Amino acid sequence: MGQGAPDRQDGGTGGTGGTGGPGGGASRACRGCGAPLDRLFVDLGMSPPCETFPTAEQLNDPEVFYPLDVRICDRCLLVQLPAYIAPEDTFREYAYFSSFSTSWVDHAARFVEDAVARQGLDAGSRVVEVASNDGYLLQHVIARGIPALGVEPARNVAAAAREKGVPTIDEFFGRTLAATIAADGGRADLLVANNVWAHIPDLEDFTAGLADLLAPRGLASIEVAYLARLIDHNEFDTIYHEHFMYYTLTSAITVLARHGLRVMEVEELETHGGSLRLWIVHDDDPRSTTDNVQALLDAERSAGYDRADGYEGFAPRVETVKRDLLDFLITERRAGRRIAGYGAPGKANTLLNYCGIRTDLIDFLVDRNPYKHGRFTPGTHIPILAPEALDEHRPDVIVVMPWNLRDEIVPYLADRCRWGARAAIAIPRLEVVDLDGLAAASPTSAHAVPS
Repeated sequence: MGQGAPDRQDGGTGGTGGTGGPGGGASRACRGCGAPLDRLFVDLGMSPPCETFPTAEQLNDPEVFYPLDVRICDRCLLVQLPAYIAPEDTFREYAYFSSFSTSWVDHAARFVEDAVARQGLDAGSRVVEVASNDGYLLQHVIARGIPALGVEPARNVAAAAREKGVPTIDEFFGRTLAATIAADGGRADLLVANNVWAHIPDLEDFTAGLADLLAPRGLASIEVAYLARLIDHNEFDTIYHEHFMYYTLTSAITVLARHGLRVMEVEELETHGGSLRLWIVHDDDPRSTTDNVQALLDAERSAGYDRADGYEGFAPRVETVKRDLLDFLITERRAGRRIAGYGAPGKANTLLNYCGIRTDLIDFLVDRNPYKHGRFTPGTHIPILAPEALDEHRPDVIVVMPWNLRDEIVPYLADRCRWGARAAIAIPRLEVVDLDGLAAASPTSAHAVPS
């Protein structure tokens, strides 16, 4: 997020690592190639920073709203949001802790197992993670006896990582910090930058830092939300001020190539509604590029993502999602039903502000993260409570905000909500799930609400 934070699974994921220098200012030049950004991809109106979460004492303080106008570069096809907020304003204290998502910690453990096998890592190797958050991933590396270092600019989150025994530098990442890390302990045999590459205003400095820190025969990993799936699944709520860039494989390769880096292999993941995992090496690495890289490039070309006008048509579908959700919530309210939400991730705040949803439609949200308890959603001021509030207030409808964790959350709700509650998921289209008596979530337990 910010100049190097993570995508959160609880509504975002990964770490909050950092990139180069401060952001700020709404530049209309492409962060990649410097071309003018004249073509609009989608406009979601105005929204406050998604991780501010005011306290009760702050509710009457003025809030600053910034545009969410995502643009596409006609020259290099990098989709991006102008940098309205400096990373220091977002990532020095951060509300997202990756370890609060069980499925995300499990995802990290599987990644480490795969990466260790690929690189043959052992006690003589070095692993560095940028956007290391609270040690959710590096704890698995250290448990194997492999030296590891995290980079996490959010001081409160970095402190949590150190408490777990994960060495962590609480600074923003770029070429300067990369040189310091390399001088102090050597370059990285495995360099992890998962769920951070979308959060960096200074894209060139950050990516150059990765190239500088990666050992000559090292392997780097970048996981990043996949723009093609964002479009396919109407995932507009993953657009917020911490997400500066939105990548296809085509645009990602263009950025990396400027710094002597090559995508050796690509995997499509289910995380964040659809992500890419890029396995990256130096250009002169003897390992061959796998066939699936060209296959995905060919698929993007067939879908029109190799040209700027191939991205048209997304905005009208976003408007449909908004109307369907509002129609549903208004109908439920008119029937006298109580509505709550599960999860208070960054994506929820985009959805709430874009749709204009406040306490007239949703009474409260619950979230597992105690940092957010007693606080309110930015802009819309919906109270955030502990999950036990569901049992106390027994809402008739529970809107699942982190739809990307649906398979984790819906069974949890079904096991607890014995009073006939239903769950609603807005994206990719509105669905309502009957929770009463539902032992486990399955495709047959949900029915789509006609749009």
